[in-house]
Amino acid sequence: MRIDPHVHCRDGAQSYKETIAHVFKLCDEQGVDMIFDMPNTDPPILTIKNVEKRLKLVPRSAIDRYRLYMGATANEKQLSNAVSIVRECQHVVGLKLYAGQSVGDLAVTDDRKQQQIYEILTGLDYQGVLAVHCEKEALITKTFNPEEPHTHSSARPITAEVASIKDQIHFAKKAGFKGTLHICHVSSESSLEIIKTARLHMTITCGVTPHHLLWSSAQSKGANGLLYKVNPPLREPSDTIALRQALKEGDINWIETDHAPHPISEKLYPPYASGYPSLCLYQHLIEEILPLWGLSDNIIQNMTHKNIVEVFKLPSK
Repeated sequence: MRIDPHVHCRDGAQSYKETIAHVFKLCDEQGVDMIFDMPNTDPPILTIKNVEKRLKLVPRSAIDRYRLYMGATANEKQLSNAVSIVRECQHVVGLKLYAGQSVGDLAVTDDRKQQQIYEILTGLDYQGVLAVHCEKEALITKTFNPEEPHTHSSARPITAEVASIKDQIHFAKKAGFKGTLHICHVSSESSLEIIKTARLHMTITCGVTPHHLLWSSAQSKGANGLLYKVNPPLREPSDTIALRQALKEGDINWIETDHAPHPISEKLYPPYASGYPSLCLYQHLIEEILPLWGLSDNIIQNMTHKNIVEVFKLPSK
């Protein structure tokens, strides 16, 4: 059973971008058996009512294949209720923190409020997964120029990702966080090194996307550069190579597509949206590219199933 633990199914006010039903059609084409849906929807997934409404959108034939994240905020009541939902609802797998502004309205960019989230979760004895989009807002600049799409990489530099990962590790350690800290869509060698060191004294995992494995910032310098605009951005070829090597060495826990479709009009024109429909790359990567890179069937199985099942404590099938 292959699991994609990071997709954006949209629906709601953004059904014109993507729907849960269509994502499952893609899953059937790409050989994906289960998905974890992200909470930065419109409206966002913050309450039990949001969860119940979301689950009603899932085709009945696919309900056992669908899981969902709750959004994490610094509101103690919201966070406490979210923890209860993770514990009680089998379809909710964890909490998602946006430590930098990306797509949607769930960002918690203030360091003090991020620390508060870890303190609240520790007080609640939360031992589940807290997945984090790591880009430090203070280091993101307004220098992106749509006429030069590659400037997105410098506007959201590696230093922003690295600083945010360091923040999360620091906050988790200071609060005595008992859960699993998951760093989403790692894009650079520097980030990997920090995570590898942190594993010596805490429970921390990381994932990588097909687009960060297959492409580099060279794509954003081409004629269709805006189509390759993603958060975090594509990096230099040296980082792409480092991510591939990390897969072979078992330093990356799983493949997560971060499937995030937008209409072409929203990619090429304002708002110049960030995101790529990377679920469409999944089967090609898993079945053709990874074996070419020398990854064994066992490693591929671990990154597409075993590691995810173990971390999220899913029922074994």
